[in-house]
Parts: sequence; C-alpha cells; structure tokens
Amino acid sequence: MIKDSITLSKEIRKCSLRMVYQAKASHIGGALSMVDLLSVLYSTILKYDVSNPSWEERDRFILSKGHACVSFYSTLALCGFFSMEELDDYGKNGSRLLSHTSHYIPGIEISAGSLGHGLPIACGIALAAKRRGQKYRTYVIVGDGEMDEGSNWEALLLASHLELDNLCLIIDYNKIQSLGATNEVLNLEPFKSKLEAFNWNVIQIDGHNHEAIRRAFIQAEAFLGKPTAIIADTIKGKGVSFMENELLWHYKSPDEKQYNQAIKEIEG
Repeated sequence: MIKDSITLSKEIRKCSLRMVYQAKASHIGGALSMVDLLSVLYSTILKYDVSNPSWEERDRFILSKGHACVSFYSTLALCGFFSMEELDDYGKNGSRLLSHTSHYIPGIEISAGSLGHGLPIACGIALAAKRRGQKYRTYVIVGDGEMDEGSNWEALLLASHLELDNLCLIIDYNKIQSLGATNEVLNLEPFKSKLEAFNWNVIQIDGHNHEAIRRAFIQAEAFLGKPTAIIADTIKGKGVSFMENELLWHYKSPDEKQYNQAIKEIEG
C-alpha cells in the first residue's frame, strides 16, 4: 500500500487513464478532478481494514458521483482491497468493475448511478452511528453538477437539524458539469454562504493541495454540533494539460496518442 498521498495520486491518475483508454469509456475529466481528495482520504484520514472491508468500526466513504468510478476503483486496488490486475477488466462483459460504482466491490458501501442519492444515504449512515453510539465517521463526495438535485438540499437541511457532526460532505467543485459550466447551467454561487445558511460548518479549499485537504479533514473531525461541508475547488481533467478545464473530457475517451501524452505528463 502507498502511504504517501502525492505518490498515490499519481498512480491513481495513471490507472484511471489506462482504464478509460482500454475500455474506450468516458468521465475521465471528473475522475481526475477528485483524485487528490481520494488520495489524502485513503492515505491518512479514513479508518479501514483491507483484510476485513466490513469491519464494524471502519469509517464509511460514499462516492455519489459514481460515473467517475475509475479513480475510486484505482484507489481501492492500490490500497489493497482487490488485485491491480482486475482493473484491466473495467467495462468488459462479466466484469465486477461496472461503469458506475458497484457495492459488489470490496470497500464500496453503495452502488451509485442516479445522482443525488449519496448524501441522503450518508445522512442515514451517520444518524445510525449516532444512535448506536458508534465512533465511525461518514464521508461522501458529490459533484458540483450533482448539487442541482433537490434531494441534496433536503439532506443538507436534515443533517444540520440532526446535528450530524460525524458527517463530512466533500464537493468536487470543478465548475464543469455534463453539458456546460455550472454557473451557466444552474449557478451555485454564492455557494459557501448558501451552505452556511443551511447551518453547516463550511470549509473552502484548493482541492489539489494535499496539506490543505488534510487540514480540512482534521478540522471537520474536530468541529462539534454541525456537519461539515468541504468545498474543494478543483480542475476538471487535473494533471493532463489538454484535458484541464475542457468540457469535452466529460464524455470523450483518449486515443492512443492522447493517452501516451497524458501518461507522460503525469509521470513528469
């Protein structure tokens, strides 16, 4: 297992690109934007046991933007939940590695596909921990376009009302959703003050700065009486120059030349 978050993030990016390239799949832009969040979570923050994925005391992590699953699958394989070789099966007939996250994979709590479900489910998991007196924390990553879903805003109301301070929402705020810029499709701003108005503790950070990410998670754990939302300002396609901030890479798959260039850039 790779303990250094910077090294882990590079490996996640390379694995994710290879999976999308081999399967001629999509969603690489949104997968790359959240890699640094995943690498810090799994290298230094989350409590888990790869030999016992159902360990009762584990922290729960939910990826709600399940279409960006390649970086999550890559993270889990690199951390030892299943073999690295299985990543090559992504998108193939009969594979466990579906194009949206599947709970049949060790380390994955829920299957994801329809947006707007992860945070409501996370509220229930966090509430169960409170009522049972269990100490695990619940983390959930959502996309910024996903925040257009009304179910998320209902969950925001509920979580603050129930004082779920064991819940941490992470918003991958890359500012590009499937069909355009978020401020053009459905503007979220003023985003931070809206979440604060729902009575959440809100931290806004550079979602690619590993130390800032780490500090935000530590602050969230220490904050009592309210759930915490981390607005992570990210770049769609982060790490690959021709993919960064380009709407095209929400759906496009790289050809051989583009794939080789992307891997070369990530390796530095």
